[in-house]
Amino acid sequence: QVQLVESGGGLVQAGDSLRLSCAASGLTFRRYNMGWFRQAPGKEREFVAVITWSGGSIYYADSVKGRFTISRDNAKNTVFLQMNSLKPEDTAVYYCATDFRWQSVDREPEKYDYWGQGTQVTVSS
Repeated sequence: QVQLVESGGGLVQAGDSLRLSCAASGLTFRRYNMGWFRQAPGKEREFVAVITWSGGSIYYADSVKGRFTISRDNAKNTVFLQMNSLKPEDTAVYYCATDFRWQSVDREPEKYDYWGQGTQVTVSS
């Protein structure tokens, strides 16, 4: 059974850093792109970053470009999101998701197949 488990969220002050992890299981021998999304209370789910299977292509939302870094370790079936210079507007539940349409690089949440349970990130001013 496919399962994605996120971890690393927490409560931090503006300017601090967090490193989120997403461990995937049940995807042996399958190729997939991995995306990070976030959703704040009362708002729609928002694209944050995506990385292809090989790590050769990476895209970020304009709101996080220059502050966040996405990476993956395929040997450990894990994707990371390093978040630096956090701002209060970054407060949200952060989700990782798999996209088996690995031939393309998608930013739309409806293109993703499996989702984690989310991890809360709260940034105080």
